[in-house]
Amino acid sequence: MEKVVSGIRPTGYLHLGNYFGAIKSFVEMQNNYDCMFFIADWHSLTTRPKPEDIQNSSRIVLAEYLACGIDPQKAPIYIQSDVRETVELYLYLNMNTYIGELGRVTTFKEKARKQPDNVNAGLFTYPTLMAADILQHRAKKVPVGKDQEQNMEMARKCAARFNRIYDVDFFPEPESFYFNSKALKVPGLDGSGKMGKSEGNCIYLHDDEKTISKKVMKAVTDSGPQGLNSEKPEVIENLFTFLKLVSTTDSYDYFNDKWNDGTIRYGDLKKQIAADINTAVSPIRDRINEYVSNRELLDKIAKEGADRARESASKTLNEVRQIIGFRV
Repeated sequence: MEKVVSGIRPTGYLHLGNYFGAIKSFVEMQNNYDCMFFIADWHSLTTRPKPEDIQNSSRIVLAEYLACGIDPQKAPIYIQSDVRETVELYLYLNMNTYIGELGRVTTFKEKARKQPDNVNAGLFTYPTLMAADILQHRAKKVPVGKDQEQNMEMARKCAARFNRIYDVDFFPEPESFYFNSKALKVPGLDGSGKMGKSEGNCIYLHDDEKTISKKVMKAVTDSGPQGLNSEKPEVIENLFTFLKLVSTTDSYDYFNDKWNDGTIRYGDLKKQIAADINTAVSPIRDRINEYVSNRELLDKIAKEGADRARESASKTLNEVRQIIGFRV
């Protein structure tokens, strides 16, 4: 089976955007591919997390992975910093990557704009660390969102350049992988963009029923339909996207008909969305709490995942050292 690698930064709890945009895909992929999923705690250092938060956040994300249905027997889950080989490959890739290429990466420009007092070298070389995460396992496919496509192009450049410099056919050029031709975009509750932690517009998988309802009822709307069968503005289309994600077809059709005939009541729409989100999230939230309370089990799963990841990465790094000319 083809090797697949992907990870999420432990910068807080997972939200519906993570779940519908990535985690559900991971759960399906583990049955059809040779998967490895990791928690990218080194990547999180670009935002200077508190030392006491690093391990705790990693355990929480691990619990959320498990609660969402990832089976560590099928797909090892490991914490990035437990696989030291990653940083060695990161060094080698940096030696062959040009400043101009890194400076053109859109995500770097956006992050630099948002955190002008902390434009660090790790942020600048984020794409090569991401490439090392992928290439150390010689992965063929990587499930990512559209916002990571430029980083994926950098990973392909790193693989191709290494092969060209050392005249080998060693690293495969990893492909971005989507289950649908159009990557799923889960909207935020503020009426613009997508759901994201930094935007503060998220519904988290750990949110209780009251919190979910409160957040949804505050979602941005407009003054209502401007006529029969009128086009939905973005803020309303976003609410209907939630219906598509968590509600029945009958519920979607009911509110769509109400929109088209001009009788829709946004309060009723939001109540339906809140109830259906809670129905979807409730069993996941319960399992998260169960896993979080069992630290011994989480540490065991993380260690087993790291052992399997290091076995894969060590094999790659031994060959890389030989190719470059270093002693193994």
